[in-house]
Amino acid sequence: MRVLQIISSLNTGGAEKLLIDSIPLYQEGNIKVDVLSISNKKTPFSAKIELITNLKGLTSKSIYNPFLIFKIIPYIKEYDIIHLHLFPTLYWVVIAKLISFSNVKLIYTEHSTHNKRRNNLIFTLLDRFIYKRLDTIVCISDGVRNELINHLKFKAKIIVINNGINIEHFRSFNSNKALNYFSVNDFKLIQVSSFREQKDQSTVIRSLTLLPKEVKLILVGDGELKVMNQKLVDDLNLQNRVVFLGNRYDISNLINQSDVAILSSNNEGFGLAIVEGMACGKPVIASDIKGVRDIVENYGLLFKKGNEIELCNLIIKLMENRKFYEKIANKCYKRAEDFDIGEMTKHYISQYHILFQQ
Repeated sequence: MRVLQIISSLNTGGAEKLLIDSIPLYQEGNIKVDVLSISNKKTPFSAKIELITNLKGLTSKSIYNPFLIFKIIPYIKEYDIIHLHLFPTLYWVVIAKLISFSNVKLIYTEHSTHNKRRNNLIFTLLDRFIYKRLDTIVCISDGVRNELINHLKFKAKIIVINNGINIEHFRSFNSNKALNYFSVNDFKLIQVSSFREQKDQSTVIRSLTLLPKEVKLILVGDGELKVMNQKLVDDLNLQNRVVFLGNRYDISNLINQSDVAILSSNNEGFGLAIVEGMACGKPVIASDIKGVRDIVENYGLLFKKGNEIELCNLIIKLMENRKFYEKIANKCYKRAEDFDIGEMTKHYISQYHILFQQ
């Protein structure tokens, strides 16, 4: 069976991480998986994918150019199943299949609880047209599924397969590679996420003004709002308490040598970074939103999104009560086992076989 995974780009995000971690497991299951990225921009993620499978790119220009549909057609004719990720991949591939009269099966992974298209009536109608022409729609959490059904007004073909991570990777780290950013006595918070409006790092930064000076913050990632957040740190005179590390690929080391993993998102389909924190045996604190709530509730700690006072109070409780800290950390550690990437790929392989036999 030949499967082509098509993604809009290979930047630093959850969907891209999943490709890198899951492709070797598909190959072990005798599934031949290649990758097509709409954007052919070279990134560290694309370099990693090239080491494990065939990678093709379509354009160095805008990924929103509808003429890309015609470039996609030759690819979809070569495969049994096309697995789609992210917008506008979804639109371009569905249209390519329609105008080429292809019989290829389409499976799409919905990664988010919300996007701007859902606020627009025209795009809502287009979404309903496009999604109905998919053979299987996989949502990465119950929250994502519920929001998608509400948006599309139908639930046929929509299933849930939770995202997964390589748990063992996060439970082993190089203890000799110590963090030099802060002292060993500091209480270190870490957030791994791109700098976009969705991720709301500013709430975590503001919480530091309410916390003791030994509380420090490590921010990992890059993006359009990074400069704005750096300015906020300067304005609040927190330069000695916050470090911006950019994109990193030693995430397990960084989390393992921190004290608390945080995700302050305004909306999220799943929150892969929070599962990574759990796998490292760290207590996690996340905003109380759909998608993330499914993972964290009754295991880690939740705060009202955008509320730095609630966040501050939870951090202080973890700092001052060691028994409470260890209780939450242990619950999070065990919870991570529910999101092993091996289980995720087994479910996808099962769906591939169902589609292949239709």
